[in-house]
Amino acid sequence: MLLATLLTQGCQEATDKNRSVDNRTIFPKGQPAPAEFFTGNAWVTGLVENDSVFTTAAGSVLFEAGARSNWHLHPCGQILLVTYGVGYHQIKGQPIEIIRKGDVVKCPPDVLHWHGASKDSSMSHIYILPNTEKGMVEWKAPVTDEEYLKEDLE
Repeated sequence: MLLATLLTQGCQEATDKNRSVDNRTIFPKGQPAPAEFFTGNAWVTGLVENDSVFTTAAGSVLFEAGARSNWHLHPCGQILLVTYGVGYHQIKGQPIEIIRKGDVVKCPPDVLHWHGASKDSSMSHIYILPNTEKGMVEWKAPVTDEEYLKEDLE
């Protein structure tokens, strides 16, 4: 009986270590996001693997304060469901939009944009990529500090 309890506890501790250190997020922290496509610390967890039946992919991204994606576009479009914190989203040529827990952001197909945490708060969101047969993502240049901090300058 004691052995079973210890084994169960050990398995639970291993599972807990894979969860986000921020208990306010609902999905595991995931794997570090590729540094070539993100500035700062971000983690990605795949939730729905793309396939030919649903042609949809989904996942969760957790950004530490100040972290952000590069400029990028999605031939298929993208939907973001903000699950925690405060962040920024910007479509090229438009002002930065402040996004918060509960917000839904629709990124039209083939529109250059970026998103990430605010400078003072971490942020997590679920991303949904519908119609993946059109293509999933095209990564572009990093968002410069000047572009990222533009919200403070206006």
